[in-house]
Amino acid sequence: MSGKRILVVEDGITMRMFYQDVLGRAGFVVEEAANGVEGLEKALLGGFDLMIVDINMPKMDGYELVTRIRREPSLQAIPVVTISTEAKDADASRAYAVGANFYIVKPADPVLLVETARLLTGAQA
Repeated sequence: MSGKRILVVEDGITMRMFYQDVLGRAGFVVEEAANGVEGLEKALLGGFDLMIVDINMPKMDGYELVTRIRREPSLQAIPVVTISTEAKDADASRAYAVGANFYIVKPADPVLLVETARLLTGAQA
């Protein structure tokens, strides 16, 4: 068990359950937010080692959320993985431009997801 805390910000309940299952079985403590506004609020409460952020969400999309995370001194150091159905290079480039550390195209491969989470949090396998 790594005990590293991950905040998953994703509007789709099925996807949140997928991340909870895959990352939970890998030893991570997973908390969820259903949109960008809720994600920012939870992130500001602190203590997360990684954030996984969906790009296409209501209220505040992933690009805006990552932009705000990078502007907030208490959150700037948290690694962020963005996840999207968009496979175009321009979408990944935009995510990196606003401050994402990694970009994954849905459907996320479970092995890649866990390996990325371990790499970005320093958790042991």
